[in-house]
Amino acid sequence: MTEEGKFRYIGRHRRAVEHRRFVAGKGRYAADIQLPDPLHVAIVASPHAHARIRSIDAAAALAMPGVHAVLTGQELCEHSDPMLPGVDAPQVKRYPLASEVARYAGEWVAAVVADSRALAEDAAEAVVVDYEPIDHVVDPAAAMEPEAPRVHPLHGSNVIFRRVFNWGEVDTHFAQAPHTLSYRVHWARSATVPIETFAVSAWWNDATGILDVWASIQMPKYPDLLAKALRLPGNAVRVHYDVDVGGSYGVKRGIKHSVLVGYLARKLGRPVRFIEDRLENMRGGDMQGPDRIFDVTLAFDGSGIVKSMRMRAVDDIGAYSGRAPLQLGKPVGAIVGPYRIASVEYDAVSVMTNKTPQEAVRGFGQAPTNYAIETGMDKVARFLGLDRIELRRRNLIGRDEFPYLIPSGTTYDSGDYAAVLDKALDAAPLARILAERDELRQRGLLAGVGVSTCLEPSGGNSAFEPLFNPKNTTTTWMDSCLVRIDLSGSVTALMGTSTSGQAHETLVSTVVGEILQRDPDGIRVLHADSLNALPSNSPVGSRMAIMLGGAAAGAAKKLRAKLLRVAAHNLGMPEDQLIYDGGDIVSKTDAGRRIGWDSLVEIAHRMFHKLPEGMEPGLQEKFVWEVPTGGKMPTEDGRVQMYPCHSFESHVVLASIDPETGKTTFHRYVCGHDCGVMISPDVVHGMTYGGIAHGLGAAMMEKFAFSEEGQLLAGTFMDYLLPSALEVPAVTIVDHCTPSPLTEFGQKGSGEAGYLGSPAAIASAINDALAPVGASIDALPMTPQAIWGALRQASTPSAFPSRERT
Repeated sequence: MTEEGKFRYIGRHRRAVEHRRFVAGKGRYAADIQLPDPLHVAIVASPHAHARIRSIDAAAALAMPGVHAVLTGQELCEHSDPMLPGVDAPQVKRYPLASEVARYAGEWVAAVVADSRALAEDAAEAVVVDYEPIDHVVDPAAAMEPEAPRVHPLHGSNVIFRRVFNWGEVDTHFAQAPHTLSYRVHWARSATVPIETFAVSAWWNDATGILDVWASIQMPKYPDLLAKALRLPGNAVRVHYDVDVGGSYGVKRGIKHSVLVGYLARKLGRPVRFIEDRLENMRGGDMQGPDRIFDVTLAFDGSGIVKSMRMRAVDDIGAYSGRAPLQLGKPVGAIVGPYRIASVEYDAVSVMTNKTPQEAVRGFGQAPTNYAIETGMDKVARFLGLDRIELRRRNLIGRDEFPYLIPSGTTYDSGDYAAVLDKALDAAPLARILAERDELRQRGLLAGVGVSTCLEPSGGNSAFEPLFNPKNTTTTWMDSCLVRIDLSGSVTALMGTSTSGQAHETLVSTVVGEILQRDPDGIRVLHADSLNALPSNSPVGSRMAIMLGGAAAGAAKKLRAKLLRVAAHNLGMPEDQLIYDGGDIVSKTDAGRRIGWDSLVEIAHRMFHKLPEGMEPGLQEKFVWEVPTGGKMPTEDGRVQMYPCHSFESHVVLASIDPETGKTTFHRYVCGHDCGVMISPDVVHGMTYGGIAHGLGAAMMEKFAFSEEGQLLAGTFMDYLLPSALEVPAVTIVDHCTPSPLTEFGQKGSGEAGYLGSPAAIASAINDALAPVGASIDALPMTPQAIWGALRQASTPSAFPSRERT
């Protein structure tokens, strides 16, 4: 996928560095950290969706053998600061343990500390909490009514954020449009459900005044936020990032877990450890994602050109606000998808209810928005009697239109959307799957072909923070890397972040190897701790290929320039007359005049007399890189460059439905994908395949359902269904490459790939299958029960075609 011969190592197939230790069973996860004589935590959780906490009686628990403490919310609130709400809502205060009021079923109200987890769990059952249930609200529409029970009365409303953005001549475009079409879709609350739940261990050293923390973390500013909540200086918290994280996809934030454990470790003077069990993770571990209702109206002409869009998105964030409201912010940077929609009104509403709080989930709100836009494209095509693929072609931004400015102020960097769509259709191939669809229909099955064309904004900018909270004037989301060459000539790189499966060691070694022209397999990459590390904003927002890759390249380029200067000084030649060749430096005109890698390294480390005047000895350089196109505040009307780079994906799906059971079978799945230059193609393909499986779950199976009483009805894997190898079809991934002009090698992000387009494509296929019988579904997940119900409500007598029997 790159110009032949342009790169030595980038774009080549290579085993991921991390895979060796994982395959050998040598991964080192947070649960593997063995501290001396640790104490263990178990949680006492509220059984009520909303209740006053009258009293907590821990006497029986404290009398049990091996129990060291029972921590209540009242004590913890007195000795810590609330966690930040993300938006300007100072009266929405949140602590790890509830004090006075529990606001959702599963909220932590006390923590029991004992010699083992089993003893702590037994003691937790002995804690007696006197609750007074009060009125609750679980429906977001009801929560916005004036008479609704207040989740946080001091805030004055259950709406924690609302802003109506108006970009372009929306009213004019709607008035001039021959047609308008309105619809509602619902993206149900789901998550990522990693194999590893959140785990954290903390150890306070009274002699040094440092709190050491080992956690399965993926979170920007985690050490800073932890220190702030614990009222400690930043240099009193040391987070060890050399811990493998067993899956995250955004949800491993764990700040409340860490504040709780950090406080207990300092109070008790012992290492303290907390590993969620699955129920704690599911109902109260802050890992549930967007729960969003979209009301959309499109304005378009008779040829299907969509001129304008009005979108209202109401997101149920649950009982507290972390970064959940900001998941309505990322879509600002791709609010029109890959289409030439000239104006947009975007009404973003974030509502609190008495449910488990939301957290950041893969795509940070972009996947639901893609689903809403793509559903509209299908509906416009059906309204006009146009082919759905042809309608998309007419609206796609052309390759010659880049860089392309969308109404919300973001410029798309590069792309060739039609070419990616064509590659996916050719790989299907379209004619064959249409024929197979018709054949399946003749056999009595409901069958459909689905398509989606979606963007993946990447590069993890901070722009949504000041956009949604004017008091937050953050304009940088830098990342960094340090690279050193030791006296033996070996290369080591240092990064300041954790990894949850994205193969950052492979990324950095490949990039540094490319710049220094040294074999990546000989380059060691390490995770620093937070007191030794350079600044990082963690692997969120598909940013590390861009940001960590760019930082690693920058540090390596500084080293390469230093080596070139050393060689020029010792050869007595101008630098522009020299060539860097695999670490050796040679004259352009006389191949006999050269200095080899080993000699250059030795001069730099040991021969100060051979260094240019003013040069420091040694070979170590750091580089801190700001997000390309970042560093600016939003305009008054909310226009902003949200993310720098924009990957693109097109999905083509063939599916059939058994009309008697509602069961869906996938017969063909193709994903065309363009993330610019792929640094590690095998890593990209793995993430894309996993993202498609993740999206299939969101589209067909996964939902955190709640009862009217606010009780979670999907707290186990018997009720919250995940796709297995049986449900995930074989996937064909077709690559395309339009390099980004903003990055070192032309790379874009890919960590959210697959997930951002697969739910929309699957929904498109299901509705194509249902269309002949007059049925449709505009809510995810499209479970067999939902399909079965839609068929029973179908408007045509042929809703249940006869089946061929064999």
